[in-house]
Amino acid sequence: MHYTKNEIIRMVEEEDVEFIRLQFTDICGNMKNMAITSSQLEKALDNQCMFDGSSIEGFAREEESDMYLYPDLDTFEIFPWRPQQGKVARLICDVGKADKTPFEGDPRYVLKKVLKQGEEMGYTFDVGSECEFFLFHTDEDGLPTTMTHEKAGYFDVGPVDLGENARRDMVMNLEEMGFEVESSYHEKAPAQHEIDFRYDNALKAADNIMTFKLTVKSIAKRHGLHATFMPKPKNGVNGSGMHLHLSLSRDGVNLFDDKGDKYGLSQEAYYFIAGIMAHMKGITLIANPTVNSYKRLVVGYEAPVYIGWSGGRRMPLIRIPASRGQNARVELRSPDPVANPYLLLAACLAAGLEGIRQKMKVPQEMEKDDCVMDREEAEKKGMECLPGNLQQAISEFEKDTFLQEVLGEHISSKYVKHKKAEWDSYHNQISDWEINEYLYRL
Repeated sequence: MHYTKNEIIRMVEEEDVEFIRLQFTDICGNMKNMAITSSQLEKALDNQCMFDGSSIEGFAREEESDMYLYPDLDTFEIFPWRPQQGKVARLICDVGKADKTPFEGDPRYVLKKVLKQGEEMGYTFDVGSECEFFLFHTDEDGLPTTMTHEKAGYFDVGPVDLGENARRDMVMNLEEMGFEVESSYHEKAPAQHEIDFRYDNALKAADNIMTFKLTVKSIAKRHGLHATFMPKPKNGVNGSGMHLHLSLSRDGVNLFDDKGDKYGLSQEAYYFIAGIMAHMKGITLIANPTVNSYKRLVVGYEAPVYIGWSGGRRMPLIRIPASRGQNARVELRSPDPVANPYLLLAACLAAGLEGIRQKMKVPQEMEKDDCVMDREEAEKKGMECLPGNLQQAISEFEKDTFLQEVLGEHISSKYVKHKKAEWDSYHNQISDWEINEYLYRL
């Protein structure tokens, strides 16, 4: 949908919209917004709304704090779950500096830059996402817990699936906002759910992921539940991932399709896979950005641990789905849903394009049991592992100058600084495990 300023002003008047949220995303993938009333809409549409960037994670220094919000008119959407009198709408914004030039610390700007590089090579980047999440109870104060009464599993239905009504409400609200939801179902772990929506161009896909997470959390709260995208909130069960389905097209034709190949993939697709695999250790800091992320990336819980690909198995880092023709694609299975989608898609596309430019050779396909072996056995076979914790991921990203150039010096340095502080904070804590393990015996 493409809108003009006058069309948005008309819709706000006709639909009785009272508040408009001007949304943007910080470098850690957290949605931010400034709410304005409809009386200030024309000012916002003329790019005259300012905010203090010094208070946003990874944004400007205090002496460079004045920043502007540039609404993307095509992202105008009315939230269906808010009041029907005095409705609430949103516009996703790009961030500009005081001199009105794009802010290099805006994750959306980084993705736009890489997409432009792809366009110059004749490519359109299409992305579909599969986002998993948990629905937990809240306590008497309304604060989130990790408690649930349900014991449902993969594809179970109500009344065993106690979150079915909330999930249905989420899907209905997403569809009302224009999402084409392909499927929704209960995942393997108790209280774990998944909603999949149709692929789109990468910028729209990243915007959709941010909108999806806001919608899920908002609807869960209306049902008295807490939705969390935390990768591994409970020990002993599967964690939540955000599998990405990636493909390139030109003039509407899928360039990953090749009917003569064993897995239906073109040579460009294999180059693309090789490029991602070559930079995967560094990409992991973006794809799995928290201490908790690495509690999910362990053997035995259907999450990838090793850097490999396969055309017939579901467990590797990169999987080739059975779809052919216009639906030919590759699936990256390591990311989790707390990743910043703009930075993640920028890193994946840039790495894939580098693979195409350099005609990188894809490694040998993983064998049947490679996904479930332990790290020691994998090392004996010469297989490379994903970083095992946040500190290792930071180190791998710092080695990858290519990825640092993709994200830019501003975001790379701020992001690494923030993640090092997160690791230090975690590393310096005394955990319950340590108390239980050592206090009595030592």
